[in-house]
Amino acid sequence: MLKIDVLTLFPKMFEGPLTESMLRRAREKKLLGIKIIDIRNFTSDKHRTADDSAYGGGGMVLKPEPIFKAVEFLKKQSCVIRRKSYVKEKKRSTLDARRPTVVLMAPDGKTFDQQAAKRLAKKKHLIFICGHYEGVDERIRKIADEEISIGDYVLTGGEIPAMAVIDAVARMVEGVVGNKEAAVRDSFYSGILDWPHYTRPGKFRNMKVPDVLLSGNHRKIEEWREKKAFERTKKRRPDLLK
Repeated sequence: MLKIDVLTLFPKMFEGPLTESMLRRAREKKLLGIKIIDIRNFTSDKHRTADDSAYGGGGMVLKPEPIFKAVEFLKKQSCVIRRKSYVKEKKRSTLDARRPTVVLMAPDGKTFDQQAAKRLAKKKHLIFICGHYEGVDERIRKIADEEISIGDYVLTGGEIPAMAVIDAVARMVEGVVGNKEAAVRDSFYSGILDWPHYTRPGKFRNMKVPDVLLSGNHRKIEEWREKKAFERTKKRRPDLLK
C-alpha cells in the first residue's frame, strides 16, 4: 500500500477529488492510504496561527514551525512502522524503502511529468506540503526531498497541484487501474500522445468511425493506432519526439 499524507491549511478541498471514482475504490481496496492533515493542528498558540506577513513587506507566508513539527511527527510514526517491519523481516532494505519522501508543491519546482509519476508510485510513503498565499517560508525547503510544479501558471495554493500529482501517481500503483493495459496506453506513458478513440454509434452527425476499427483485423488496428499516435504527437507536441 502506498501511504500518502497531505499537509494543508484547507483539508476540505480534498474531500471530493479523493473520495470519488478510482481513488475511492483504491482506498477501499487498501491500495492507497491517504490522510489529509490540517497544518493548524501543529501550531502552538491559541489562535492556531500557521501564517504570518512576509519580512520586508508583501503578503502572507506559511510559518516554518508547524510544518516542521508536522513532518517530524509523520516521520516518527513511519519510523515506528519501519522498526516493526525490520524486526519481522530482518531486512535493512525494508527500512530504506519505507522512509517517507517529502514533496513540496512549489511553482518554481521541477515540472511534473509521467516519469515522475512512475518513480513516486514506487515509494512506500509520500508526504505532500501544500503552500498557500505568497508561499512558504524558505527554510521549509530544507525538509523537502523534492519540489514539484505542475506547470507555468499561477494557482491559489498547492492543494490542486497536489491532487493532480496524487491522481497521476495513484494510477501507477499496481491494482489501482482495473485494466492495466489501459494505463500503459495513456498519453505520455510511453513518451508520446494517445491515439484517437471511438465508441458507438458508428456514425454520428455524418461523422463515421474509421473503417479499420470496425474490420476486426487486430494487426491493422494496432498499426493504425501507432500511426495516429505518432501523427498526433508530431502535430501537437513535437517537443516530445525530440
